[in-house]
Amino acid sequence: MHRKIIHMDMDAFYASVEQLDKPSLGKKPVIVGGITGRGVVCAASYEARKFGVRSAMPMKIAREKCPHGVYLEPRMGRYKEISNMIMEILQEYTDLIEPLSLDEAYLDVTENKKGLPYASIVAREAKKKIRQETGLTASAGAGPSKFIAKLASDHDKPDGIVVVPPEKVWSFISGMEVGKIPGVGLATESRLREMGIFKIKDLAEYPVEKLHDRLGKHGLFLSGLARGVDERPVYSHREIKSIGEETTFDRDLLLKEEIVPILSDLAGEVERRLIKNGKKGRTVTLKVKTGDFRNSTRSRTLPDPVFQRSELLSIVNGLIPKTSIGRERVRLVGITVSNFFKPAAYEQLRLFD
Repeated sequence: MHRKIIHMDMDAFYASVEQLDKPSLGKKPVIVGGITGRGVVCAASYEARKFGVRSAMPMKIAREKCPHGVYLEPRMGRYKEISNMIMEILQEYTDLIEPLSLDEAYLDVTENKKGLPYASIVAREAKKKIRQETGLTASAGAGPSKFIAKLASDHDKPDGIVVVPPEKVWSFISGMEVGKIPGVGLATESRLREMGIFKIKDLAEYPVEKLHDRLGKHGLFLSGLARGVDERPVYSHREIKSIGEETTFDRDLLLKEEIVPILSDLAGEVERRLIKNGKKGRTVTLKVKTGDFRNSTRSRTLPDPVFQRSELLSIVNGLIPKTSIGRERVRLVGITVSNFFKPAAYEQLRLFD
């Protein structure tokens, strides 16, 4: 029996909450993120997206694209309050819920509490109830795996629902750009394009051995996804222990001056994900892989938790002299934050306020 997996994704969640709480913002471009220093966009309303503002974009660029936008600091306490309401609604249908962040989750509804025969019915009912109880819209995708459900939810936003039955998987994914695959960032997409892989069908047809040689285990995983193979279960008690980003260069880099701007971009993406997940961490780790494939990590544990891009980059710059950067050719760098801060209940609402 094929599984029935739903990916439920709130539409422009943080920005939508702000518009909900402040009706005067209803039709205005709203951008939520770190509004000082070198912050990044955490969420942009659909009005802001019309001007080219996107999640993870440096705030400086967002202001250039949309100077008349309304720029707001995240209110994590409020977002968590709404998120809890949404998760309670989803729990009416199944206990197999894997939250990915405050605004999205996977659900396994192969067997559901209400005995509904189709994932499409579950998704439609859940979306309707979320809107009734919170005033917010969600996009839902349903399919036989996490991978397909995620692609489906992205396919019709906002407030959409897309169902991909097992027999329609190949026709649904084969013509998509490889960059649509979750986990394929700009660096990986660039490498795949260099290999002549532009569409998911190209990836599915590419020799598995060559993919492994070029991309390692990640290449094998991507090959499986491209062929519709994804057996990952929905983990109902998944706990995020670290958040990180890394990138592999198109060519090995020697100069520190070439690498630091890339680390700055990674720090910005880590900041965005930390804010999205409501996390701060005390340990920052810099990962470096040299041209001859030697991995090394250097970490610093702090007395107080951090999450901002500027803080992360400052710590990473202090770790660079302890690595091969500037002395050997480097093919990969990464930044990870862990040792998450666990505030008392009364402190939780003020974590990012």
